[in-house]
Formats: sequence, structure tokens, C-alpha cells
Amino acid sequence: MFNPDTITRFNNTETPFYYYDMGVLNQTLQACHNASAKYGFHVHYALKANFNPKVLDMVRSFGFGADCVSGNEVKAAVEHGFSKTQVVFAGVGKSDKEINLALDTDIFCFNVESVQELYIINELAKAKNKTAKVAIRINPNVDAHTHHFITTGLDENKFGVNTWQLSEVIEALRACPNIQFLGVHFHIGSQITDMEVYKSLCIRINEIQTWFEDHGFTVKVLNAGGGLGVDYHNPDTNTISDFESYFKVFKDFLNVRADQEVHFELGRALVAQCASLVSRVLYVKNGQKKNFLVLDAGMTELIRPMLYQAYHEIENLTQKSQPQTRDLKYDVVGPICESTDCFRKDVDLPESFRGDLIAVRTAGAYGEVMASGYNLRDRVQSVYSD
Repeated sequence: MFNPDTITRFNNTETPFYYYDMGVLNQTLQACHNASAKYGFHVHYALKANFNPKVLDMVRSFGFGADCVSGNEVKAAVEHGFSKTQVVFAGVGKSDKEINLALDTDIFCFNVESVQELYIINELAKAKNKTAKVAIRINPNVDAHTHHFITTGLDENKFGVNTWQLSEVIEALRACPNIQFLGVHFHIGSQITDMEVYKSLCIRINEIQTWFEDHGFTVKVLNAGGGLGVDYHNPDTNTISDFESYFKVFKDFLNVRADQEVHFELGRALVAQCASLVSRVLYVKNGQKKNFLVLDAGMTELIRPMLYQAYHEIENLTQKSQPQTRDLKYDVVGPICESTDCFRKDVDLPESFRGDLIAVRTAGAYGEVMASGYNLRDRVQSVYSD
């Protein structure tokens, strides 16, 4: 990702910024496309991971659909050329305004997360003389074995419908003439790398779709969500997630009926490795027990380490091209007036100096999109390899 010419270019670029390697993005999207197309699977890109305009344009060019969780994401998807027939709209708290926008856009499907939401969508669709296509998001109670802040498929989670509420769902579907039932939707969490988890999900999907069929409903769409993880520790040697193994699990263990579609909603796995946050050392503070590198980027630019205790590889780009110097341990911190504004503690780095360029790797997912203006900070900029 970082060759000498690129680093030289950075020397004349104001920091901090997100650096997008469009070649890495292209290779990742191609790998996902090839692996999913082998089985005729449909992939929707989760805009919440990264809605940088150039990223959206490249994702759309591969023919993927869009997975949206707000009205503005629905708008952005359509404005960037995603087909409205490939737009799905999830979210536990869709407002009336957002539902109306999606109805007017004639999107492919609402992923409905409560019985009450079914009635609301039906009421709003009726007022427009429209029929809303829906999939029911169900909590399969499958443990994703990931950080508890990004686990979403367990019982008593704010997302989705619990299995003991399915009889209420059936009752609501039969009572809502402006609703068309398409199928079932699942999302069990994020940053999942254990394929056994997805095998367990397949078993639950098979059981739940049979339950709907037994109650007289045709399940046209099986939406397995996303959550496939990436290797945060080895961004250069393991850049592209194992899409082949991921999709093969669903091919092997999902009971797909004739004329049934299988859909996925991938975000992080498509974009995480294509971007790094590039920052500059403002100050080096040497203490008796601790050394600190104070960067010009902080939690306002990348909040994942502070919010999820997320790990990111950190590199000193300036010293990379210099003769080997001694390594020191540093706490790599930002300039924000919060004690939690720390990217990582005790990082082994070459001896570092004011002005050195530092890269925080694998920041393409939930990085730029979560940036804030806290402390009235300037909005972080983007730089592209092309």
C-alpha cells in the first residue's frame, strides 16, 4: 500500500487524511464478485461501513446492490447509480419520513425489525396506494463469538424479531394488505472469522424458513446478512477476506428451494483494507515509564479503538525508509481532550520524531464515516491512490 513514491507524496499533503488504495478496493470487490457469482448469490454493500463517494462508485460498478440503514443512505445509493431494485432498507428505528422516502423510491425490500413496524409500513403504503415488499429480520440466537458491542443476533437484542414473536408476525402479515412478504433476514454480528458460526446460522435459517412454509407463506428471499471479518493484524499479507470459504458455507448448508434467492449484506470485508488513516507526529513525550507519540489525528478521525477497543496496526512511514534504528514502545495518542483518545498502548515502533508520518491501517470500514467535529476539529480529508 505504501511505496516510497507514495510516502514522498504524503510529505507535501496536509494531515490527517484517509488514504484510499483504489487498487486494493478493486481487487477485493473482484474477489467477492467472483466467489458469490459462482453460486448465483446476491450481494448488497452495507453503506454504513463507508459511503465515501469514490468508494460507492467503484462498488456500484461491480453490480452489487445497496444495504441501507437510513433514508439518506437510500438517497445516496440511488444518486450513485445503485439500482433501486437492489436497495434494501434495514434499521430498528425507521422514521415515517424515511419509510415514505423508501416507498417513493420503490426500493426492493424493507428489512422489518418489529411487529409494530409492519403495521406502520402498511399504513404508510396504504396512504400512497402502494405495496411494500418486506423481509422479516429474525434473531436466530446464534452467538457470533465477537465483541459484545457488535453482536446483534442474540435473544433480547434491540434488533429484529425474536422467535417467540413469530406467531404475532404471521398475524400482522395477514392483517396488512399493503405488505408483500418476500422472505426472512438475519444479521448476527460483525467481524466474524469463524466459519462454524455461519454453519450454525444456516441451520437456524433452514428451521425458520420451514416454519414459515408450514404456516402457508412462500419464502422467496433468504437474506443471511453479513459480518464477515478482516485480518487487522496482517493487512499486507492477508489483505482480502476468504470470500470463497464464506460463500461455500452457505452453498453447502443452506437448504435453497427452487426459484429462491440468497442475499448477503457485506460491508467491512469489502472496504476495510483499502484505507489507512495517515497522521503526523506533533510531539514526542518521553517519561520515566511511558513514551507518548501525540498525533494530529485522534478519536474525531477514527473512534473504533476508543469505542470498541478495536485493534489497528500502526506504522511509522517516515522511518520505514530510513536505516534501522532502535525500537521503542509508545502509547500512540491523539490531541483530543479525552483520556480515552488513544489508538494503542505499548506499540513497538522505530524511534520516532516530530513530523514523522504515522499510518493507522485497515481503517476503511467505520473510519471516515464515524468521524466527528468534536472540539470543532476540521473534517478529515480523503486522498486517493489514483
